[in-house]
Amino acid sequence: MAIEFLLGMGQMLVEGGQPEANLRRALAMIREAARRGCRAVVLPECLDLGWTHPAARTLAQPIPGPYSDLICEAAREAGIYVVAGLAERCDDRLYNAAVLVSPQGTVLLKHRKINELAIAHDLYATGDRLGVADTSLGVVAVNICADNFPESLALAHAQARMGARILLSPCAWAVEADHDQQRQPYGDLWLRSYTTLARLYDMTVVGVSNVGWLREGPWRGRRCIGCSLAVGPGGRILARGPYGETAEAMLVVPVRVEPLPARGTALLDLLRERGYEGP
Repeated sequence: MAIEFLLGMGQMLVEGGQPEANLRRALAMIREAARRGCRAVVLPECLDLGWTHPAARTLAQPIPGPYSDLICEAAREAGIYVVAGLAERCDDRLYNAAVLVSPQGTVLLKHRKINELAIAHDLYATGDRLGVADTSLGVVAVNICADNFPESLALAHAQARMGARILLSPCAWAVEADHDQQRQPYGDLWLRSYTTLARLYDMTVVGVSNVGWLREGPWRGRRCIGCSLAVGPGGRILARGPYGETAEAMLVVPVRVEPLPARGTALLDLLRERGYEGP
């Protein structure tokens, strides 16, 4: 039986090294999503400190910890599911992490980014887990941004084969300062990956990016420009966020979660019928 609900896509400003301001915005996005009838909201990658910002070396917190606790309390007060990207300190390592939080304020799932860009390897350790969580909205998977590059899509394939019907992905999509959106519209790479997964598995795939300038780190001077994307079963585009470093937005998207079309070897047979030639 299909499940239908409203999903919020919180395309928010993230300022590097400014956790208090960023977390205030994140909590406001959670409250807004709940006010607009959403049962879940997805927020960007590294929303606390900004992707690759060097402040993570001193300011990153453990999960659970003070930053994730704020997200959990906001989810509980709003009564909705929240997916949020956070920098995570674990012993002597830092991870680019994301959590799925229940409407009761409990962390149901934690993902650590696996396919991190080479320019970030001196800051973040490689992720060490893939998982899914069974929720009242269906089986949910979480991964992060470049985990869904076409060349690393095996990660999401594994989560889909674990039963995921919804894949929620905090992102930080950046372009060079002089990028011309009219000449080179952003987002084809993500649309290709998301559509592949949605078509093969009849699942919904959602990526939510922040906006704002990258002022420190290896991509200093680039702009995060939103363009958040949701693709539904069969590859239908459900929503696209606005473009630009100031393009904050809350998109509210109707989502229909379809039952898993098959599982195990029967799913492999179905994938072959749909043209999949991978392992």
